[in-house]
Amino acid sequence: MGEKTLTRMDLSEAVFREVGLSRNESAELVEAVLQHMSDALVEGEQVKISSFGTFSVREKAARVGRNPKTGEEVPIQPRRVLTFRPSHLMKDRVAAGNKR
Repeated sequence: MGEKTLTRMDLSEAVFREVGLSRNESAELVEAVLQHMSDALVEGEQVKISSFGTFSVREKAARVGRNPKTGEEVPIQPRRVLTFRPSHLMKDRVAAGNKR
């Protein structure tokens, strides 16, 4: 299986082909959508995309971790992490893609 990455350029090219905006307008639209999603997540809001999934920010508490090599205990600071939960439709679609 090849390691293909979907980039911002790929998204703006798809908008250009499908919607008919200019390449510059397509790139600006993709940037605006990603910026809006990013801003919402920074503010602690969920970003839900129907039939795709939900992005959210989770607060993780401080805890004690362990260095697997030495066994030494290391404090891990509290932090915010980004999580993604795919929709059932997306899970089913990805699973069906594996059955080729």
